[in-house]
Amino acid sequence: MAGTRQLGKATLVHSLEVPVTTRGVLYIHSAPRALCPHVEWAVAGVLGVRVSLDWIRQPAAPGHWRAEFSWQGEPGTASKLASALRGWQLIRYEVTSEPCATAEGERYSSTPALGIFHAVTGIHGDILIPEDRLRAVLLRAKTEGGNLEAELARLLGKPWDDELEPFRYAGEGAPVRWLHQVV
Repeated sequence: MAGTRQLGKATLVHSLEVPVTTRGVLYIHSAPRALCPHVEWAVAGVLGVRVSLDWIRQPAAPGHWRAEFSWQGEPGTASKLASALRGWQLIRYEVTSEPCATAEGERYSSTPALGIFHAVTGIHGDILIPEDRLRAVLLRAKTEGGNLEAELARLLGKPWDDELEPFRYAGEGAPVRWLHQVV
């Protein structure tokens, strides 16, 4: 219980620590049927609750399934979810988290061919690129003759977006995702 207590000439202040939470979405864009229960167990292990995903067929990959799961947890949960699924070479997924009082938003994307991509996102979902990463790309382009456009596209996750786009299409029977905030 919050309050104050007088101790002689000093005042002791009590406060309740209110846990900060964020929310996000886990998108499993494609997973072979045999891995679906393993994905649920991995997600449950991170969230500490039983998880049962609503799996539907993935039209872009015959024999694969897709699911979406909205979650709420402490900041860093998106990272834990991405880590729990990292290295599973047969699944494509994305994990997002919204910004909160103590953390920026995040987006993780993973494909079998490209591995994992991580980006910090702002309040409107834009990718925020730290200046040291921009400086490194500029320096590499200047000194090594690197392709600046390709390097910037990689910082923005374009190769992952290009590969995942066919899997993001919500086919027949896919759940409708309502936005929490209108910009």
